[in-house]
Amino acid sequence: MAHHFIVPPEQVGAGEVIITGSDLEHLVRVLRLKPGALFTVSDGCGSVYRCLLREITKDKAIGTIQEAGPGDSEPPIRLALLQGLPKGDKLELIIQKATELGVAEVFPIAMERSVVKLSRDKAENRVVRWQRIALEAAKQCRRNRAPVIHPVMTLAGALDVLPPETRVLVPWEDEKARGIRAVLNSPACKGAGSIALVIGPEGGMTGAEVQLAAERGAMSVSLGRRILRTETAAIAALALIMYELGDLGGRGIDG
Repeated sequence: MAHHFIVPPEQVGAGEVIITGSDLEHLVRVLRLKPGALFTVSDGCGSVYRCLLREITKDKAIGTIQEAGPGDSEPPIRLALLQGLPKGDKLELIIQKATELGVAEVFPIAMERSVVKLSRDKAENRVVRWQRIALEAAKQCRRNRAPVIHPVMTLAGALDVLPPETRVLVPWEDEKARGIRAVLNSPACKGAGSIALVIGPEGGMTGAEVQLAAERGAMSVSLGRRILRTETAAIAALALIMYELGDLGGRGIDG
């Protein structure tokens, strides 16, 4: 299988693609590609190019475009994850797996029960690292684009910037009446083009936070009888959504 890169659209020109920076280092030092090797490139805007490596210099690699067309690795729904800030490096794992599952954007949320308290400088540095992790995961799973990692914000702030038509789901351990599967198979979700998932940090969301989300149109749902860790809940719920409404499981390939 050809190696895959994601580059800014300005690095795609008439008949050729330019590879620079960390991608160039990866191509030369890790992959050890030589002229004549095949690779694919996404421009982050929906197009994919099949290229033949033509030349490698000190500061760039040049690939000749052999074939171009629309990418087919993005899911049919736009899925956002609003993730309460967890402890340690758990968010790195969540972002990596969310990228593989097809998430379009991740909102790191400072919630009432978030143990981690980041200064402005530390938060900005973390976002840069999180975006890099998302980009590397997107390349690995051959996506057309990497998800956007937003700055750390409040729950209210994130809900305010979601598109108005977004269906917002809040897995909550105190929800006993609505299971996520039934909600995903309801007409409201089946017809939605944009879904947002809100996951609390360790300790879960407070009743006030769930109420705030409900006032913005969110629906609380149950993931089942067992209480899941925040990273497990995020990955499991995203997979369920993509299986029911997206392309996980081969939908679009086998019908």
